[in-house]
Amino acid sequence: MKPVKKNKAEEPELEPLCCCEYIDRNGEKNHVAACLCDCQDLDEGCDRWITCKSVGPETCERIMDTISDRLRIPWLRGARKVNISILPPLFLLPVFLRVASWHFLLGVVVLTSLPVLALWYYYLTHRRKEQTLFFLSLGLFSLGYMYYVFLQEVVPKGRVGPTRLALLTCGLFLILLALYRAKGNPGYLRHPASNDRSPSGSQTECLIRKGPDKTKGFPGADLSGGLNNRMPKDEVKGSCRTAAGSPAKVKEDWCARCQLVRPARAWHCRICGVCVRRMDHHCVWINSCVGESNHQAFILALLIFLLTSMYGITLTLDTICRDRSVFTALFYCPGVYANYSSALCFTCVWYSVIITAGMAYIFLIQLINISYNVTEREVQQALRQKTGRRLLCGLVVDTGQYSRGFLRNWHQFSTLGTHPFHHPAEDIV
Repeated sequence: MKPVKKNKAEEPELEPLCCCEYIDRNGEKNHVAACLCDCQDLDEGCDRWITCKSVGPETCERIMDTISDRLRIPWLRGARKVNISILPPLFLLPVFLRVASWHFLLGVVVLTSLPVLALWYYYLTHRRKEQTLFFLSLGLFSLGYMYYVFLQEVVPKGRVGPTRLALLTCGLFLILLALYRAKGNPGYLRHPASNDRSPSGSQTECLIRKGPDKTKGFPGADLSGGLNNRMPKDEVKGSCRTAAGSPAKVKEDWCARCQLVRPARAWHCRICGVCVRRMDHHCVWINSCVGESNHQAFILALLIFLLTSMYGITLTLDTICRDRSVFTALFYCPGVYANYSSALCFTCVWYSVIITAGMAYIFLIQLINISYNVTEREVQQALRQKTGRRLLCGLVVDTGQYSRGFLRNWHQFSTLGTHPFHHPAEDIV
């Protein structure tokens, strides 16, 4: 018992953090009130900006790291860090929409600039392979702000009854519920050490012998060793991805990044850093991958959003542009900018139309891919290797690997996640 007492006496006592204190990235205790203190990079950047000198990219990166580390809110048992990518939509979206409501030309400029800025930020983060909460924050805040404008500006005009308002509110809650389900586990593959199903002896020996060689010569492998593309069919036949003498087993692939064996149609997501079973794509709107376990919830969220959005647009246009059809009122609504309230509603309608059109395109592509039993990741792979067959003016890329007919493809999609380890013999190439 004496050594135990001695160890306890030697251990330093950890003082509990108050609501405004936190441990910074250097491992030191800091305070929220000192967020602007002792920041040499920020001081240097301000000095160079005042003297009209350029600031190096490394300095800007250090400044952003410092800001993201010190941007916190008081919380129980220590201040919590706030993701800086959440904040821009909360402040910029209301400002842009209200400025666009001042004049028709301002509306054209702002509503044209918003998608361009969103695409620029998407390609910036996608190129760096970074996770961001910007698009998730933009989507959720857009839903909340559109509903707020609807309650404040449209409902008081008396054209929307309690039944229509209740129906629109139910649609909004169903969207949030479907998004919550879609953000669940997409089908992450566990490490072999924690998985009961380990490869057989012949598979393990073959992977150990040929795994490093395949990583070096694998087309499209990234610098960190993650395997992001598949081998051509002639190379697959000669490799050890399937168990010898068992054609009914799933074709498997070795991921050097996760150090595990992947089943057929599983891919490694470089943004999430894990392998996902039957991965379709990484969706920035939910900040997660779309895979075997959440693909159905993702499609359901898109469908409910499209129906709710079109219903809200119809109710708003019917209120501010009476006695006109929806399509006519969208392009010709005289006197809509005479009143700021109607101008704001009209601007929000066009913003909703732009977002709805983008989501409708994603929904259409998803329906087509499901009908041909192909994932978006497999489409991109087939286009790079020129092994796919383009149909319907390029909207469809049929790889010819997993399609078993329209009805059977949809039946397989409707049963995704029920048998995660079972794949039919037709899926083997």
